[in-house]
Amino acid sequence: MSGHARIGLIGLGTMGAALASNIAEKGFDVAVFNRTTQVTRDFAENAGDLAPKITPTETLDDFVAALSSPRAIILMVPAGDPVDAQIEALRPLLDDDDLIIDCGNANFHDTDRRVDAHTGPFLGVGVSGGEEGARHGPSIMAGGDTEYWGRVEDIMTAIAAKHDGDPCAALMGPGGAGHFVKMVHNGIEYADMQMIAEVYGILRDGHGMDYDAIGDIFAAWNKGPLESYLIEISGKVAHARDVATGKPLLSVIVDAAGQKGTGRWTVIEAQHRLAPVPAIEAAVVARNLSARLQERAKGQSIFGAAPQAWDGLDHTTLEQGLMAGKILCYAQGFEMLSAATRDFGWDLPMARIAQIWREGCIIRSSMLDEMATALDAAPGVNLMFTDHFAAILKDTHGALRQVVAQAALNGHPVPALSSGLAYFDMMRTARGTADMIQGQRDFFGLHGFVHVNGTDDQHGPWAKEACDPHC
Repeated sequence: MSGHARIGLIGLGTMGAALASNIAEKGFDVAVFNRTTQVTRDFAENAGDLAPKITPTETLDDFVAALSSPRAIILMVPAGDPVDAQIEALRPLLDDDDLIIDCGNANFHDTDRRVDAHTGPFLGVGVSGGEEGARHGPSIMAGGDTEYWGRVEDIMTAIAAKHDGDPCAALMGPGGAGHFVKMVHNGIEYADMQMIAEVYGILRDGHGMDYDAIGDIFAAWNKGPLESYLIEISGKVAHARDVATGKPLLSVIVDAAGQKGTGRWTVIEAQHRLAPVPAIEAAVVARNLSARLQERAKGQSIFGAAPQAWDGLDHTTLEQGLMAGKILCYAQGFEMLSAATRDFGWDLPMARIAQIWREGCIIRSSMLDEMATALDAAPGVNLMFTDHFAAILKDTHGALRQVVAQAALNGHPVPALSSGLAYFDMMRTARGTADMIQGQRDFFGLHGFVHVNGTDDQHGPWAKEACDPHC
């Protein structure tokens, strides 16, 4: 006999507990289970007014029994093997049509594998927004069968963030499409954060500004075209004080950035999809290099530190340069999504993706409204070539060039901004330098090249020399 809970959730860590509370707050009965029983008990005891909508359980059997049929179960457990182990433990207790929903940060290849295993209905759902988003409204990117999404769409749209009343939740496509979109989201997030950090470094070291002044700059930028969650919190972080010492918080944080792997997944998959994402690649590299504290200190002792207070960039130039870098970063991300549409036949809804990123997620930005409009009006067109963003880039790429040039001249690292600029310059150069590369390849390996007259498999004059005497 089935229970009364409309949906279940396994995994009451930070994100799982927040998501379960969100579900209960929206009026849905939710059963919860955690491997550590005390975690479940503590969650239920602290549920307050939400307690009547929450059914805590201490065994998987009780958990499954608490759910109404057909069952729907959200997994909020660590990605990888723990998800497979949880599915293996659940399936013997479930009916054939019971639905499992992986809302963790899964690799989309794992999601595809789980869908193809045919062990029962399955959805892979990317959830962005951190703890705050999970609790009060995340951005939700689902992948799987339309029928399965239909079973829980009302719950997902109810708990999602809203932009002018529009839920930031949608089905991206079959299989791992939802987790793929979430992965690219995280890649863009890496690059956006890195570019902001690079500009912060210029303000701190190039302009010699103190942390409060830097916080004021970001706060001011957040009232203009750069308005976004990441700019907003960057200002708050710059203004923050360390509780233990009273010093500016940034001054006591070790200069080594952590990562959970989704940015790296984006870069690896971009190579497989032949989708250039240099700004994202540079951001991942920058995080890797940030961890090499001793080596970087040795490098400074050998070569000297970059000069301090090399003022030469006004705040407007920095703002416009960052804006250009941000557009180019998003253009690369959407091009990667287009490559997935081509390679996997997913027909990813580009404009809708921009729309569901407008609220709830980490990269939410006022600019996404215009991106959604541009992608809808010009499907299949690189974002940087759409009328609206081409006009902005015409006005701002000069500022980006000044930022990168001044940083390079003064030894200040700006890997993501400079990679964005290189991408822009290559994408606006009709005839580049790959002819030399093809000539070299033909010279040492007779790989052939395409002639400008249209004929392919052509060779240079050295080809005859490479033949045997009977050629």
